[in-house]
Amino acid sequence: MTESPSTDGNAVFALKARNLIRIALANPVEERSPVGEDGAMLLRPATADDFTFLTEMLLEAYNWDGTPWFTLDKLRAEDKAWRYVAGWPRPTDFGVIAEVDGTPAGAAWARVLTADRPGYGYIADDVPELSLGVSPAFRRQGIARAVLTELITVARSSTPYTRLSLSVDPANHAAKLYRSLGFETVGTVETSETMVLQL
Repeated sequence: MTESPSTDGNAVFALKARNLIRIALANPVEERSPVGEDGAMLLRPATADDFTFLTEMLLEAYNWDGTPWFTLDKLRAEDKAWRYVAGWPRPTDFGVIAEVDGTPAGAAWARVLTADRPGYGYIADDVPELSLGVSPAFRRQGIARAVLTELITVARSSTPYTRLSLSVDPANHAAKLYRSLGFETVGTVETSETMVLQL
């Protein structure tokens, strides 16, 4: 079987992305807490140790309206959904965790998914798809904006990517957050909007 001419280019691109992401996420960023005077929020890179928490945040994202559409077992069984965390972290994955007083509170992460195994917000092989989740106890306290803003900063300053994409139900409150940070709707798949941010 002959490799396509783009295979080597993709490998080089992935290596550059991995190296840039490693540099960008080397130091956690201390932020003033959005939760109140007594709390302290830390934004830090998502690591392999965060797999369980990212899985929990993916479940929160899928059950965004409070309806338990998905259980953890159903999420694992849904291949297209599980792609967002399976094998975390891959070399080109990058993410941000918010901790409040040492407790993980929310996460935003991005992963390149390809045409042969796309996610719900797939645009192209070189456009990472974004996932975002916040623990119920920390919602409406600025956590989502904090992790998403930091993730965008990392993507812009330290990765070779030029766009981020995502899929969101237009009734989800997160859609308003995405728009406020520059994401634009580029299409609709079933009941969800596909949004893209130019970096």
